[in-house]
Amino acid sequence: MTPDNLDLIAGWVSLVLTLLIFSYLLGDNVLYRLAVHVLVGVAAGYTVIVAAESVIKPWLDETLLAEANGRDDATLAALRAVGAVPFLVGTLLLFKVSPRLAPVGSLGLVFVIAVGVAVAIAGAVGGTIVPLARAAGESVGEDTADGLVILVGVITTLIYFQFFAVVRRGAVRRPRLLRGLSAVGQVFVTVALGALYAGAILTSLTIFSDVVRAQLEFILDRLGG
Repeated sequence: MTPDNLDLIAGWVSLVLTLLIFSYLLGDNVLYRLAVHVLVGVAAGYTVIVAAESVIKPWLDETLLAEANGRDDATLAALRAVGAVPFLVGTLLLFKVSPRLAPVGSLGLVFVIAVGVAVAIAGAVGGTIVPLARAAGESVGEDTADGLVILVGVITTLIYFQFFAVVRRGAVRRPRLLRGLSAVGQVFVTVALGALYAGAILTSLTIFSDVVRAQLEFILDRLGG
């Protein structure tokens, strides 16, 4: 099969699936659900293939199936022990299928959650908080007005998300100063969320217009040919 034939088949499949998705405008129907099932199936299959080729196979080659290559027996044994940890955790998770053995599977779940939380915290601190703090400090030094706006926004936003309060006259309330600063932080949060939402809408419209343009060009090419 020539590349031109593959492109033609891909174009027709793309057109049909696009029309099936657009059928949702008429209400939930079998055609729309069929397109969604195809999308989920293809995404799941692609994920499995990528995980097997890019994660599992390299991990096996570098750990459990690693060759000596000058390593001593102790190093090689330690390397293979580390390589077996993910598969041990995966085996523990399989016990969650049985209600009687679910507590055993919870050990694997605890490990997965702990590693995920640790990675998320390290990524948030190293990839978000520290760069933002550094950028805010540099902005204050370069442009006083912009730097002050960033500084005020960061401080008041952090205050908005803190829950320190005192009991006054039988009611739990924030101190008056923190309430004022929290209101300013709420304004910054609202503006940031509005900007993110607007960006998401513009991105969606751009993708939508590109899809419609591509499908129209395909139809016109077929009609012209």
